Amino acid sequence: MFVTSRQCRPAGRLHGPMVVSMRPVPPTHLAAAIRESSLLPAVHGSPVHCGEPDGLGIEDLARPDFGDAVDAEPGDIPVFWACGVTPQAAVMASRPPFAITHAPGQMFITDARDEQYRVA
Repeated sequence: MFVTSRQCRPAGRLHGPMVVSMRPVPPTHLAAAIRESSLLPAVHGSPVHCGEPDGLGIEDLARPDFGDAVDAEPGDIPVFWACGVTPQAAVMASRPPFAITHAPGQMFITDARDEQYRVA
């Protein structure tokens, strides 16, 4: 997960940068990755950026801000999705007196089916 140079739209006193997760995708699977993830806008939705990480202000894919680096195969395209760690970045930037969030990498598990979130 990487903190980007893109600022989120403020919500009251909360403000901060967008955080993204990255997965390297072979070029032959890029269209499918975009198409399938775009069908789930209530989850992560479609990518916010594909290609060179400097477009998001990310300098080094080998040095994520949260979590571990991901290995890419030659020719893979870095694909970036908005990440649920963005609220923590907003809390860190805004410094409210009290906040409750989740920890990076500690996801909420549910029995909801993908079909409940799919738009098409």
